[in-house]
Amino acid sequence: MPTLNWIGKEKVITHHQDVPYRVLEHQYGFSAGAETGKAEENKTPTNSGNKIIHGDNLEALKSLLPEYEGKIKCIYIDPPYNTGNESWVYNDNVNHPKIKKWLGEVVGKDGEDLTRHDKWLCMMYPRLRLLHKLLADDGAIFISIDDNEQAHLRLMCDEIFGGGNFVSNIIWEKNYSPRNDAKFFSSSHDFICCYAKQKNNWNRNLAPRTDKQNQYYKYDDNDGRGKWRPDNVLVKSFSESGVFGIPNPDTGEIHYPPKGSCYRFNEDKSIELLKENRFYFGKNGKGKPQLKRYLSEVSQGIVPQTIWKYDEVSHSQGGKKRLNEIIEGNVFDSPKPYELITRVLQIATNKNSIILDSFAGSGTTAHAVLNLNKEDGGNRKFILIEMEDYANDITAERVKRVSNGYSDKEGTGGSFDYYELGAPLFDEHENLNEEVGIDKIREYVWYSETRSSDALVNDENDNYLLGKNNDTVYYFIYEKNQHTTLDFDSLNLIKTKGEQYVIYADNCLLPKAFMSKHGIVFKKIPRDVSKL
Repeated sequence: MPTLNWIGKEKVITHHQDVPYRVLEHQYGFSAGAETGKAEENKTPTNSGNKIIHGDNLEALKSLLPEYEGKIKCIYIDPPYNTGNESWVYNDNVNHPKIKKWLGEVVGKDGEDLTRHDKWLCMMYPRLRLLHKLLADDGAIFISIDDNEQAHLRLMCDEIFGGGNFVSNIIWEKNYSPRNDAKFFSSSHDFICCYAKQKNNWNRNLAPRTDKQNQYYKYDDNDGRGKWRPDNVLVKSFSESGVFGIPNPDTGEIHYPPKGSCYRFNEDKSIELLKENRFYFGKNGKGKPQLKRYLSEVSQGIVPQTIWKYDEVSHSQGGKKRLNEIIEGNVFDSPKPYELITRVLQIATNKNSIILDSFAGSGTTAHAVLNLNKEDGGNRKFILIEMEDYANDITAERVKRVSNGYSDKEGTGGSFDYYELGAPLFDEHENLNEEVGIDKIREYVWYSETRSSDALVNDENDNYLLGKNNDTVYYFIYEKNQHTTLDFDSLNLIKTKGEQYVIYADNCLLPKAFMSKHGIVFKKIPRDVSKL
């Protein structure tokens, strides 16, 4: 398999493992005013499952691992296209102290010689590695890109996701008219590159039928069967056996198939179809027979095609116009239309899927999720990550207005929680950072152990209990200002019964034979706390 090499690659292929785990600091919860008529924003978490996170997406993706590893059904990202325009943060800000420090620490002196393509690949690789970990075994990722990095992206994704998991390179018609000022060619399309986590496990949905596709069903006999269109009745055949004719009941003329063809059904079936008035003999009633194909009989979806036309999923100007309706004077030149993301969701999600967008921009993905949920009664959840300062003023604000309603558009309803990236869970000495608070530490340990969607337990009568999962009980015996020891006296703290016990503490004095007999697994703090 062809491989892609660039300056700095050897320094970033495992960098995702070195990214510090940072806690998420809840800032506020938002709920649309569907019931009260008034939107609410307060410090209390909504626990809706919808999240908007402000912070570097590399660190934010790492912060999602304990709770979401292997659970994201659909990922859509619209990363910088790296056109050479130095206005995008991941390229231009190589001189920003944070990015410059990152390049110096991760890539080393070679970082000084990086081309813009090297920089883009160094930026994308560890992020894609984390996205791969978050993606469910039956999930898929969709990546918008153009010609500047499309070839590099394919090779990089082949390496991370596996070439056998490539699904399709979709062409989106982003413009509806040519640009006469283009130097060489007027670009009319972008790509959306799709990979499955495990292609054999991914089942795509049918794309919905459009009004354009249904317009051919324009005939109606007013017999209660609805609209229909004429359909071909012939297939190729070079056999002369079994050839029969179809009589026109009005003219008596018998229509035999032309040489080299036959009807796609047998004679008994043709007689049945005649009785049901299922043949169409042209406008004048004297033409060759065609089958009446009723709209009610066809599938309500179609196999997705690799070309998505703007009249079905909108275009760049449509995305910009829509965003300006929601937030006037926005800073985005070509935001994706929500109809485009809706098509991704229709193909790649079910009504309870979790959708992740780690280059959230103006919040188009959340808009599409909320709108589709309203249309089909779904309960899809979105997670957005945006590193720029407009994360709250534009990204989150758009979601609020879509939820409440804007212009003449009815609100979708919905809730979300807004987070900032907090402090790292471990300090530079690999000890637990007590500044993040015991609740965040307990939450991390619980999710890193169980990967369970169940919330950890907070029981005043069982202080150290994290929870129970698959008949295993988890305890985290930890005190900020003192060492804890698992011994016979501390067993009195274990109040919840299970078949097995995983108990964290600073030390253990229980005999190994005793622990084996009673199904106790000791884990030392901080040594045995998982490093994701």
